[in-house]
Amino acid sequence: MQTSAATLRTSKKRAILFENRQSWVENLLVEGGECSASSLFVIGKPLIVYNVEKLLLENKSIDHIMLPEGFSHTAELLQTRFPFIQIDEYKNEIESLLNSHESLRIPLNSAVLRSSSTKYTIKPIVFPWDFLKIILEILETEIKETSISKDASIADSTILKGPCFIEEGVVIDDFNKIVGPVYIGRNSRIGTGNLIRRCVIGNDSSVGFSCEVAKSILVGKNKISHHDVILDSIMGKDTWVGAFVGTTNVLLNDESVRYKLGNMMVSTGLEHFGSVMGYNCAIGAGTIILPGRFVPPNSILQAGTIFSKCN
Repeated sequence: MQTSAATLRTSKKRAILFENRQSWVENLLVEGGECSASSLFVIGKPLIVYNVEKLLLENKSIDHIMLPEGFSHTAELLQTRFPFIQIDEYKNEIESLLNSHESLRIPLNSAVLRSSSTKYTIKPIVFPWDFLKIILEILETEIKETSISKDASIADSTILKGPCFIEEGVVIDDFNKIVGPVYIGRNSRIGTGNLIRRCVIGNDSSVGFSCEVAKSILVGKNKISHHDVILDSIMGKDTWVGAFVGTTNVLLNDESVRYKLGNMMVSTGLEHFGSVMGYNCAIGAGTIILPGRFVPPNSILQAGTIFSKCN
């Protein structure tokens, strides 16, 4: 739905106004979808829903959310989750809307992070490493104690160390060590003898046996085979990784890892940063991906590849 500034000017409202600013995360990790904020999940819910919940905790008088024109699916998603809030789309009337509202103006692709018990900060998600850092920070602030669904199954020989959030339908086999904070989404399966630490494993994913997954995000429906090492990386939805695959995360000269954006190589400012794998990729057995590399969506890397090129 769409509304005009003239209509809104008749009544002062407290509103959240989302702006569609440039982001290098768009259309990389999930196929389709209007924006990363509605298609990427954090702690089991769309990022934009998580953000609105946090803002409502700080300001319960918010009664209006405005989205850019063309984000109807996101508007419907928010209306379903927040039926007591008016949801509208706008076109080119930002300044008029701001004048007629007591508005909080934030990027559509951003995250609301708790900076104290009652206050929140808003961090834009511009680059893939922003997304990685922010989601891991949310893990630290949100998962303070272990929560295990009664419908999850965890072998007695598996060790949980630190806070873990484990959803319904999760199956964790023998001899794993899971070091929190960790989030494991619905119906995911962890095989035998893995080390899982400080990461997000999205819904319907599987980790085989003798793997290490650390400080990484598996968006969902991911399959990791066996003897894989996934470090400081992001894996898009529906991506499959064969056996003996590694994402390296440190340069031999100890400099900050660089990443290619368009025609430019830019510093991530991180000494540890692995790879960004797009959605629906297939990574063959024995592949090694060098630090800061981007594997485009729908890629197939043949077995034994040393993936060193910057796309």
